[in-house]
Amino acid sequence: MIAFDLTFFAVAGFAVLFAGISKGGFGSGAAFLATPILALIVEPGLALGLMLPLLMLADAVALPPYWKLWDWPASRLLIVGSLPGVALGAALYTVANADMLRLLIGAMALAFVAYQLTVARWQNPGGRHFGPQVGLGAGAVAGFTSFISHAGGPPVAMYLLARGASKTGYQATTVLVFWAINIFKFVPYAFLGVFTADTLHANLMLIPFALAGVAIGVRAHHVVPERIFFAITYVLLAATGAKLVWDALS
Repeated sequence: MIAFDLTFFAVAGFAVLFAGISKGGFGSGAAFLATPILALIVEPGLALGLMLPLLMLADAVALPPYWKLWDWPASRLLIVGSLPGVALGAALYTVANADMLRLLIGAMALAFVAYQLTVARWQNPGGRHFGPQVGLGAGAVAGFTSFISHAGGPPVAMYLLARGASKTGYQATTVLVFWAINIFKFVPYAFLGVFTADTLHANLMLIPFALAGVAIGVRAHHVVPERIFFAITYVLLAATGAKLVWDALS
């Protein structure tokens, strides 16, 4: 059961607003932090069910401002790759060792940021040319981690950043990819009983926070310079990686 009190609205409102800002274009990929924040006040399963419809709404609202600005070859690989990842997540949802997964993904994210700092580049202008298997693999990991914890951001971010994506191309691709992944997740979530009357009630009350967050994020995306945008993105990637590692070890 969810207690719809002042604490709930303070914590959940902030979490959903933050997710909307991330979806809108400021610190993309960090939206997954909303679920751990929600898990502070509701059970983890309820947090997943509460967040998915709001993330889907934010995806739908964020798509038009970035329409056709995405990297389609990268998007296609990530989306196709996510399908088996989502299917595996659905199959292993009740038995997957979530802590081990958090540890591995978090360590990968931190290692990636450390490497970028070592070579003293916030963004790789030329980008790296990967075979399709890398994009498919990143998509599979993103689909799986997104299914079990809405934490698909780090593998997608690492893949796109290493390709040298532009600020808007990065954001548009991320929006498109997770719009698709979240749609893929909806039916399995429904069959697994993740959605409840309480989560639906909470969704209806938190819609304004999601919409306001997307509007703020889109505005911030166009105001913040590209170098600062990527600096913030790397900081948030490091923060999410550290949070995953902390959650796994604690």
